[in-house]
Amino acid sequence: MKTDRMKLICDSLASERGGRQVFAGVNFTVSAGEALVVTGRNGAGKSTLLRVIAGLLRAAEGKVELAGLADEASLPEQAHYLGHLDAAKPSLTVRENLTFWADFLGASEQARIDSALEAVELDTLADLPAAYLSAGQKRRLSIARLLAVKRPVWLLDEPTSALDAQSQDRLAAFMREHLAGGGMIIAATHGPVGLDAPRELKMGAA
Repeated sequence: MKTDRMKLICDSLASERGGRQVFAGVNFTVSAGEALVVTGRNGAGKSTLLRVIAGLLRAAEGKVELAGLADEASLPEQAHYLGHLDAAKPSLTVRENLTFWADFLGASEQARIDSALEAVELDTLADLPAAYLSAGQKRRLSIARLLAVKRPVWLLDEPTSALDAQSQDRLAAFMREHLAGGGMIIAATHGPVGLDAPRELKMGAA
């Protein structure tokens, strides 16, 4: 998949929830190899923006477009969305959870699944039911999805949540590698994510 000409374009984007405007007039373009950090106070619409881009919520106005790819797959099919909930089924083992998501996302190569678990240091817990994982381990299992299935767009909502310092550094390395390979990242966060001088979009700014 050639991504060097890829651009994610948000044009005059607006969102409403329960009859209340969450945000309006959001415009930006993110190109291959770029990261955009979305900041702002609680309730400014950071998470909602990511969910609209991911196709999980409908925009009230404007449009989101992924341009420059020969592949005809839609933006949601080209993106990973990492939300607040880690979506791990407690009764399934760590490996079974990741295998389920890999199958669902259209790439179930076992070697890649095993490599992803090793990269997030969950390989020794692969046969443990997810119910026994700590919050940080569950977050690392979610991050393993990013590695097990290659997609050019990463939409990350507070990606460092529940991670210790070592795991935060590891995630930052994954992000830098993704960008170096021509991917793009949009991350909603209240704090640094370990990237060097990423672009910033401040939600709710006057």
